[in-house]
Amino acid sequence: MTKITSPERLREIKAAYERRQSAYERRVLVCGGAGCVSCHCQAVRDALEEAVEALGLGGRVRVMVTGCIGICAVGPVMVVEPDGVLYTSLDPERAALIARRHLLEGEIVEECTFYDHDQKRRIPHLRDIGFFREQVRIALRNCGQMEYASLEAYIARDGYAALAGALAQKPADVVEEIKRSGLRGRGGAGFPTGVKWEAGMNAPGSRKYMVCNADEGDPGAFMDRSILEGDPHSLIEGMLLGGYAIGASRGYVYVRAEYPLAVERLSNAIHQAREAGLLGEGILGSDFDFDLEIRIGAGAFVCGEETALMNSVEGRRGEPDQKPPFPFESGLFHCPTIINNVETLANVPAILFHGADWFRGFGTEKSPGTKVFALSGKINNTGLVEVPMGIPLGEILYTIGGGIPGGKGFKAIQSGGPSGGCLTRAHLNTPVDYESLAKLGAIMGSGGLIVMDEDTCMVDTARYFMDFIRDESCGKCLACRVGTKRMLEILERITQGEGVPEDLDMLEELAATLQDTAMCGLGQTAPNPILSTLQYFRDEYETHIYDRHCDAGVCANLYISPCRNACPASVDVPGYMNLVAAGRLVDAYRLIRQENPFPAVCGRICTHPCERHCRRSQVDEPLAICSIKRFVGDIALSGAFELPGETPLPPTGKRVAVIGAGPSGLTCAYYLTQLGHQVDVYEAEQVPGGVLYWGIPEYRLPNSVLLKEIHAIEKAGVKIHLGVTVGRDLSLDELRESHQAVYIASGNQKARKLSIPGESLPQVESGLSFLRRIGLNRDRFVPRRLVIVGGGSTAFDCARTARRLGAEEVTIVYRRTAAEMPAGAEEIVEAQEEGIRLETLASPLEILGERGAVVGIRLQRMQPGNFGKDGRRWVYPVENGEFVLPCDGVVAAIDQEMDDYFINAVEERVKTYLDVDRFTVKTRREGVFAGGDANPHRANVVIEAIADGKRAAVNIDRYLGGRGELNKGAPIDIPTIPDEVVEEHPRFPFHTLAPEKRCDNFDEVVCGYHRLDAMAESLRCLHCDRR
Repeated sequence: MTKITSPERLREIKAAYERRQSAYERRVLVCGGAGCVSCHCQAVRDALEEAVEALGLGGRVRVMVTGCIGICAVGPVMVVEPDGVLYTSLDPERAALIARRHLLEGEIVEECTFYDHDQKRRIPHLRDIGFFREQVRIALRNCGQMEYASLEAYIARDGYAALAGALAQKPADVVEEIKRSGLRGRGGAGFPTGVKWEAGMNAPGSRKYMVCNADEGDPGAFMDRSILEGDPHSLIEGMLLGGYAIGASRGYVYVRAEYPLAVERLSNAIHQAREAGLLGEGILGSDFDFDLEIRIGAGAFVCGEETALMNSVEGRRGEPDQKPPFPFESGLFHCPTIINNVETLANVPAILFHGADWFRGFGTEKSPGTKVFALSGKINNTGLVEVPMGIPLGEILYTIGGGIPGGKGFKAIQSGGPSGGCLTRAHLNTPVDYESLAKLGAIMGSGGLIVMDEDTCMVDTARYFMDFIRDESCGKCLACRVGTKRMLEILERITQGEGVPEDLDMLEELAATLQDTAMCGLGQTAPNPILSTLQYFRDEYETHIYDRHCDAGVCANLYISPCRNACPASVDVPGYMNLVAAGRLVDAYRLIRQENPFPAVCGRICTHPCERHCRRSQVDEPLAICSIKRFVGDIALSGAFELPGETPLPPTGKRVAVIGAGPSGLTCAYYLTQLGHQVDVYEAEQVPGGVLYWGIPEYRLPNSVLLKEIHAIEKAGVKIHLGVTVGRDLSLDELRESHQAVYIASGNQKARKLSIPGESLPQVESGLSFLRRIGLNRDRFVPRRLVIVGGGSTAFDCARTARRLGAEEVTIVYRRTAAEMPAGAEEIVEAQEEGIRLETLASPLEILGERGAVVGIRLQRMQPGNFGKDGRRWVYPVENGEFVLPCDGVVAAIDQEMDDYFINAVEERVKTYLDVDRFTVKTRREGVFAGGDANPHRANVVIEAIADGKRAAVNIDRYLGGRGELNKGAPIDIPTIPDEVVEEHPRFPFHTLAPEKRCDNFDEVVCGYHRLDAMAESLRCLHCDRR
């Protein structure tokens, strides 16, 4: 290219390039970002070009390689313009197919387009994909839009036009425009760029330097790298503008050696700019001289600090210096120096081209413009995004990022890299700007956002970042050199199961010392990950210390296998898989019963968190753990084998009272009896089992199965007193006087009300009262048209029970979406198969009555809005969205609370729940423990109740003078089964009753495994306990 000596020449080059491009019917933009390069995008491009030529499309279709398009999760990718169609997960074969069907025949190849995990469908056009639709690209304006290697392509997109305009102004005018724009440094600190440039402009001296900090060292960050690779000329133009504004004639780009592709492409762009006269002397015919040089760093994280960076540029050891003097006073080679990062400089040409007011049209008043983020970690749409400042965090996570893979729960997001902090579900409405993040203990940083799901251990995350910081500390100051090492040692102890409660106080003390005394920003912000995880996830630290347990199953010393770790009762899942595979079903039952006295019950109604963490899902589908447990339990209860009896320890002479014969109470009683204590269980109803008996319909849990497992508990020595209501027949004080300890496991029997007009009509009842009267055969009447309000298992149990008892129209009303219903997915599907209607995004306003009878329910249409503290979206009324649903009865199945009697008998002040210690299940009252639904720290599900019963037994035994070690009987020898099925193989199916065969009876819907299927399914186990 000839020298460009005037703005007119820039316009000529733009016009000529646009004319050449207009000759093509289509342009195919193949992503050439580092992620797609690693996925062999060059082979895709070659195959595409070959196909284009072979199909005779060479004069009609232009294939070009661009910078990062952004959606790295599904690379290699390409975009067909002007159609705006995105193709993903490409290979040479797919490229050839697209060339034939789309480029030649004009048909969109839908099977190769973007798949939206939330909507569960393919979306071909960029404009309809949430990842792209919600972005505003300023710094990334050219990435993925043009040939990264073409200077002409950059000029055609108004490249260097801002420079031409600036050279016609005074440097002070350029600085003033940047000040007016409100652009703040995008490297992390957020210092106003215009103010920094003004200081550089006013600094005395004939020699000044412009430096670009491209030393992007944060884990999970690749924003600056993508600009260097995909739009290097925007950085060069930004450096030119900065140099002109402050009076510098030379600039340096400091980039780490780990970015070879970025270095190569930037070097080529600098060469192009020099050849075209855009770098060097007399730029664009003016008297402005400026040249650029790349300095490659060794990858030290501390060189992101500006004084350390300058030391490295000068060839000295990269470590920070004390300030003042500040770089604008005495920086590189002791001359005034201005340092900006890549993204900041990439914004400058766009601001000066469009004007400060245009830039201020995006973002917030104090944080104008946009911010580039690198989305990584546990999120569907990993990649590069640019969004307006102030966008809610939840929009980035869900609308743009596509949510969490595999339906897992969102836990936290690390903002700002190792120097940043974590944000939780409670912060999803937080505007992403400098001030809002700082208030929460996080920082913007350079823009790395690492998403963490429910399988992430926050203690281990803090350990990881502290390990990184310790390694990257330059060691110049004692606080950072020693402080990071000591904090890492504490975190390692905690993750290895050797932590003590005092460690948490020491971490906080060390963090405060480091913040106050470290020399540079690296040391001062080093404790941020620890402090933020302690602030928001202190319970995880405490669980590691007190329970020696890592809930996420990450800390290797604190778990054996992911499935067992996820089971609240800690059942040895791999162990009984081996025993089933070996045909030793009696031993399998005994092994399960060592940790859970209700194998057959849990095999039917457990929420099976173990399956959510089964690593088999990484191959095909998770192991059917719950179904195999049911098979083992059913075989044992069938009488086909003689089960060995338990041998309790010698009597201790201690008596324990248990209130409630539900799963938690009976579990506690069983294990205490095995320890030699005398246990009396008091149950208000005339049958044991609690809500398991009358609250779960027999099509899910037959009473015969439940009563057999309760009989086994009684046979072990537990005494159950039926028809005794504590608070009426006996007081808690009387029980406490006659027993050395009391365990409250009464469940939540008090139903919450809807608190709407018409709730007092006789045909309105709670879900619990509905299920109780039917389950205990007191009254089995159901209305012809029934509406049930709620979305949990209780609501669905009521609906399906009513359907079986003859209700003709059953509708479940829920104020959120069906995907947010707490009920299990299989319950929802089975209910719909049985003809039950779901009315979602609807909230009750009034129950309508005539002559004392229910005739309908008035509902309000709702729509999702902002996020709540639990991570779910709040819902808001739709304008003019009221409607009436005719019905003859209403069941409110929304939530339950604990009976006031027990709260008043234990607590010293008015409360709505018991204050229960999370680890010991002790209450405020001496000798009184509480668990199951009475424990506010637990989910109200059966397996959690059983786990609480075990925990209570351990701590009650310890309270009574025992060692707190459960008597689980003789150890069981577990065989080693070879890995039989390691290749892909779906679950073995089990038989389910067809809808037409189950809607008029209470026969079990799920019929369970045949013996051979159960054994075959157990062979799919990957034996993750072998490590």
